[in-house]
Amino acid sequence: MELDFDTCRRAATSRDARFDGVFVTAVKSTRIYCRPSCPAIVPKAENVRFLPTAAAAQREGFRACLRCRPDAAPGSPAWDVRGDVVGRAMRLIADGVVDRGGVPGLAGRLGYTERHLHRMLTSEVGAGPLALARAQRAQTARVLIETTRLGLAEIAFAAGFGSVRQFNDTIREIYGRTPSDLRVRRTQPEQDPGVVSVRLPFRAPLHAEALLSFLGDRAIDGIDGREGDSYQRNLRLPHGAGTVVLRPGDGHVAATLRLADLRDLAPAVARCRRLFDLDADPAAVDAVLGEDTFLAPMVLKEAGVRVPRATDGFEIAVRAVVGQQISVAAARSVLRKLVTGATFPTAEELLELPDEAFAMPVARRRTLRALASAVASGELYLDGSGDRDETTDRLKEVPGIGDWTAQYTAMRALGDPDAFLPTDLGVLRGARALGLPDDPRSLAAHAERWRPWRSYAVIRLWRSF
Repeated sequence: MELDFDTCRRAATSRDARFDGVFVTAVKSTRIYCRPSCPAIVPKAENVRFLPTAAAAQREGFRACLRCRPDAAPGSPAWDVRGDVVGRAMRLIADGVVDRGGVPGLAGRLGYTERHLHRMLTSEVGAGPLALARAQRAQTARVLIETTRLGLAEIAFAAGFGSVRQFNDTIREIYGRTPSDLRVRRTQPEQDPGVVSVRLPFRAPLHAEALLSFLGDRAIDGIDGREGDSYQRNLRLPHGAGTVVLRPGDGHVAATLRLADLRDLAPAVARCRRLFDLDADPAAVDAVLGEDTFLAPMVLKEAGVRVPRATDGFEIAVRAVVGQQISVAAARSVLRKLVTGATFPTAEELLELPDEAFAMPVARRRTLRALASAVASGELYLDGSGDRDETTDRLKEVPGIGDWTAQYTAMRALGDPDAFLPTDLGVLRGARALGLPDDPRSLAAHAERWRPWRSYAVIRLWRSF
């Protein structure tokens, strides 16, 4: 979003929650920054500045409002869908790449120099990679302070700070409170060590049943599953294993995380948000799809349908290969035999599996091994850090991977909002049920009017029969 003063001012004056995470309102008289939807008295126009991120506000010396918690707003839908270097950098920073590998690690993954990356991020989001990572560490620390009974020194290192002093100084600077002051604001319930409960906000509406039914239908015993109105899955995280239970609620998804290492809180939250597509702008998506007379009744009936994404891109690519030309139920049966532990196998682990673990034709087994080899060697990244078009093209170079598999992987693993599957049997059945063209060429031509949200149209077509 272009930060036009008048547009931002209207959104903040009307307390429009759709703009939470798109920009923050920095009040020069109080030196506090807020969400656009903050219920506090709207400041005079001459006293405000509009900045693209919480990190940009913090960089300029503004403190976070303790009433509206602007640092905990949904992520910007712009960075969620953008496939350029800035969008990819924002997703990697949210996943903790800077905390684990520093700015050199981030720059190396993106293929840019540190200086050029800093210049691009500062120009677009008002802060460089260190400032963005620092803002995330502060948010992680605040969550741990207010939701656990961990000692403050433990929290400092779990959140990624290099020292307790750095932790104390940052919390005071950003929140205007000491860590101890933040803790007395809440009463933490008794819970097991390593368990953290957080609220993951989203922009309404959210069609929870569409997410839960899609993921539940494709669940693999021992890895994930649906139970009632919640979804549970095991996580493979940078510092250890974890599990999460996600339960959609009013304006947020309640997440109960059990982590082997609390340093994985920020990456776990980022991956759960990505899985449920919580940073999407459903109003923008539904506005485009609702203009199509064939889709309009479904959009009206089921507002806020999201694209179920991924916590692990390699897992999605494997699921796509296994699911070629077989039913969802049959694919689940095959995948169960590939899973030997509590988490989905990594590329390296899959390469070590014996041939009998692959209950599939020889050609498909070779495709999986070729895919795993490309990922294990670093030739192919499926975590969204690479250019989407280049990654999709690289996928199609793997023997046995065609356009359907590459587009499915792009939609769910790479977060491409405009992937399309015109040859998919379920898509064609859904199109026929809605009165749309049901041959691939005609349907692909009709789907041009759904850009840039064709991935969301795919989910709706799958739900229409």
